Amino acid sequence: MAELHYREAWKLGHRAYRACVSAGQYPYLPALDDIIAAERSVAGSDLGIVSIPAKFIVGTKTQGRVNAFANNFMPLLAENTEFARKWESLCQSHLEEGIRDPIKVYEYLNRYYVQEGNKRVSVLKFFDAVFIPAQVIRVMPENSDSEEVQRYLEYLDFNRLSGLNYVELTRRGGYARLQALAGKGPEEMWTAEDRAEFSTAYYAFEQAYTAAGGARLTASTADAMLAFMEIYGYDILREGDGASLRKAVARMWEEVRLQQETEPIDLKAEPAGEKRQSLLAKVISSPRTIRAAFIYDRNPDNSAWAYGHERGRQYVQELLDGKVETTAWCDAMVKGDQGTIEQAIEAGNTVLFTTSPRLLPASLQAAVAHPDVTFFNCALNQSHRYIRTYYPRVYEAKFIVGAIAGALAEGGDVGYICDYPIYGQIAGVNAFALGVQLVNPKAKVRLAWSSVAGTDAARRELVDGGVRLISSQDLSRKSDGSFGAYGLIEAGEHAAHLLAAPLWKWNVYYEAILRRLLDGTLREEYESSTRALNYYWGMAAGVVDVRLSPDLPEGVVKLASWLKEGICREFINPFSLPIHGQDGAPVQAEGNALGLEQIMAMDYLVENVAGSIPAYDELKPFSKATVDVMGVDRSTKERP
Repeated sequence: MAELHYREAWKLGHRAYRACVSAGQYPYLPALDDIIAAERSVAGSDLGIVSIPAKFIVGTKTQGRVNAFANNFMPLLAENTEFARKWESLCQSHLEEGIRDPIKVYEYLNRYYVQEGNKRVSVLKFFDAVFIPAQVIRVMPENSDSEEVQRYLEYLDFNRLSGLNYVELTRRGGYARLQALAGKGPEEMWTAEDRAEFSTAYYAFEQAYTAAGGARLTASTADAMLAFMEIYGYDILREGDGASLRKAVARMWEEVRLQQETEPIDLKAEPAGEKRQSLLAKVISSPRTIRAAFIYDRNPDNSAWAYGHERGRQYVQELLDGKVETTAWCDAMVKGDQGTIEQAIEAGNTVLFTTSPRLLPASLQAAVAHPDVTFFNCALNQSHRYIRTYYPRVYEAKFIVGAIAGALAEGGDVGYICDYPIYGQIAGVNAFALGVQLVNPKAKVRLAWSSVAGTDAARRELVDGGVRLISSQDLSRKSDGSFGAYGLIEAGEHAAHLLAAPLWKWNVYYEAILRRLLDGTLREEYESSTRALNYYWGMAAGVVDVRLSPDLPEGVVKLASWLKEGICREFINPFSLPIHGQDGAPVQAEGNALGLEQIMAMDYLVENVAGSIPAYDELKPFSKATVDVMGVDRSTKERP
């Protein structure tokens, strides 16, 4: 029997060997000593005896026996060799009593390289062993900002908390998100019961994923599982049977396929041109009315954010009357976000604008359940195939307002109150600071957060520190419904004088989206892409502007006008200046502008900002709900 097994393993090895040679790839096992210097291995730390995933055992420690195995650990040497006889003997032992002696491996970047026990690994892999006991020596990589190293460090942090070593996520931030979706706090340790429960759920999902065709995708099981949990949560994995899991995976398959994209987000920087229809086409085409629901997390009567979107809805309702019918659904987070969305769909709406990042999880679940409904969520840097996201490039206006503040600051510093540590707003802080630096290189931007202690406390902190010019919230409404200070203000003893403010022109944004829905442009855009569509329009599209006080000096007004024209005509980019982080390290050299993807994903502060991104535990509960969806850092650790 063992001889037959060796012959079958030998065939598998030669098949893998030929496939590698045909593809121009190295056909043998990689050796760790060829990847890193041997002295690095000596400095490794002993983790003791650990049960390690067989699929992560990928090579040998040295070159000694690599030619005896194909890259899948199956044997290559002939049946009449001593190697074959030893393999067969191990195979017989495994069949009779099992292989129990641990192998010895070196772990590097979550992959294992065998020092002792190559034939044991070969036999166990042939019989599809899932885990293999091993004495593990961990070799840490050199400190680096590379994606691979940073992702590995995130894995180590997750492994420390959970004790799980078989979960492999291929995108940064994934492990922290998995920790949260599993119902754990950022630093909460897992119990043995937690691990057992997760393991059962993981392998149940893996079966459903494989049955749906997951083996043909490059996304890992954990990548797909995380996408599943984002939509359905953890409970269905713990409680659902195999049939219900397979159906649920099939419903959200496009979201699963998205996980294998190297660049999952298809960023749309400008509106696509509207279709030009011939007169005949206009005559024969049947009139089409869009029913669009605008869903607000709060009420426009006491939320400036919701009020701005409601103004936009009212504008398009009047402008596109007869073609578009809109309704407003308020206080969704109070009444129940999922229930509100379902009611809007039952009312006949086929387009839904969910106007807050807090509404994204419920929107995503509803979008999977209702593929005939088009969903837009007001958020940024979100890779979800079933939902289109939209957000204005407010950082362009912030850059101009920063330049105004720098010109007026004279010898003092400037203050900045930011709402949330989320994608988009960090870019706004940095753009403002670079605008200040452009005209006033010595001025610092002192940063405070309304999401930590509230707007009033943040303002007091800055004023008490001697700051006169403050970039306050772009949208601010008091509890009585009146507007408070917003934009760039000059703080006085009793009142604040508005000097300049970014304008979020939701009316223009919604008109452009709805017109392109009416003529089919956005449908074609969606169908021609396999990625997540993020609309990130700016000043050139008219969705962002700057309001200037008539009291500004003429020279400052001309400066603002020149900067706006340059941004709209694309010969000025706020992030084309030499950029250094707070630690002084260069982020961008002069003349090489950051791309929109880099700007959108900013999670650091530039050198002339005095302050830091707050830790998650410092945030108010309401703020945490927004950061959970769109935050630049979901852990409790402060970024430098």
